[in-house]
Amino acid sequence: MSQTQTSSQTHDVVVVGGGLVGKAAALLLSQARLSVALLAQPAAAASGTDGDRWDARIYSLCASSQALFERMRVWQAVDPARLNPVYDMEVFGDDRGSLHFCAYQAAVPQLAWIAESSNLERALDAALRFSPQVQWLDARADALEADAAAASVRLSDGKTLRASLVVGADGAHSWVRSTAGLDGTVRPYKQLGVVCNFRAERAHRDTAFQWFHDGEIIALLPLPDQHVSLVWSAAEDHARHLLALDPQALADRVGTFSSGELGRLTPVSARAQGFPLVLAQAKRLIAPRVALVGDAAHVVHPLAGQGMNLGLRDVAALGDALAARESFRDCGDAAVLRRYERARKEDIGSMALTTDGLHKLFSTSSPLAKFVRNAGLDSVNMLPFVKKFLIGRALG
Repeated sequence: MSQTQTSSQTHDVVVVGGGLVGKAAALLLSQARLSVALLAQPAAAASGTDGDRWDARIYSLCASSQALFERMRVWQAVDPARLNPVYDMEVFGDDRGSLHFCAYQAAVPQLAWIAESSNLERALDAALRFSPQVQWLDARADALEADAAAASVRLSDGKTLRASLVVGADGAHSWVRSTAGLDGTVRPYKQLGVVCNFRAERAHRDTAFQWFHDGEIIALLPLPDQHVSLVWSAAEDHARHLLALDPQALADRVGTFSSGELGRLTPVSARAQGFPLVLAQAKRLIAPRVALVGDAAHVVHPLAGQGMNLGLRDVAALGDALAARESFRDCGDAAVLRRYERARKEDIGSMALTTDGLHKLFSTSSPLAKFVRNAGLDSVNMLPFVKKFLIGRALG
């Protein structure tokens, strides 16, 4: 990774944002022999990754995400002792309805991998450090301009970067999106996602569990050594109450809500964390010399655990579009960016529609809606071909 800095620099691509999606974009594009400037804070030693300490940021990675990490040759650098496969998924409605997904029945090795953000980031950071094509800059972007020839990004330290393409990977409150005039719709769910980790008394059997009840959703995702990761999508007032509980009181509340499925839960996180849940969609994924990926482009409800997978599929599609471009087009060419946008439109739209529809269905308190959603779970459970289709969609 290059350390050279001058007052004006030229690159093929500038990636703004140093989360998992931004780092993946920088690495994938650099491996296509593009020179990349990554605007992000330098990698720091990850916390919460020793023994019983687990990162609160946990992701469910589907097959397409694993394939991207393998394509970037970093999957083998992810610590396997801190990964857990999901072979089964149990979904419970609020009136005895239930649904079971099984990797064996779907003829796939696993439904997903559960991984800590810090575990994935360490693998990406190591690859980025050794890439001569990537320049990691600890600077904030202050201005963005684009013309027919290139984009210019002025940094907080006074330097200017020129590039054919600027990739906005700077999250849900994206500066790139706003500056490029791509802000779209944002609809708050008036819920918070409450996350923390526990050790379970009973074995989780490599199973992901999900309970729907009174408009709220609890998910317990399997981690190694009988640990589980909680994602509780709760109404704002209730979520704030949950966040104020001491860790064991919260663990007991989760145990009650989940009908004691995993026995007594013991907290291994000091405190739960919360984040607001919204449905958001950028006006477009592209602007002149600009492409958005990840949460900068779209945010969906976490009930399906697909937000990170969507973002990584953005990265893969952008990489494909740039790799397939004609020799006379640079990587910010409008035709190339339109191909990227078209490639992502259906996937993003269908995931947003599905997650939002499920949220609405399980948030409605009418007796008819309650009957429909529980009958629906039971009906799908009895139709193997429908279950296989749903699993295929979830696997990306």
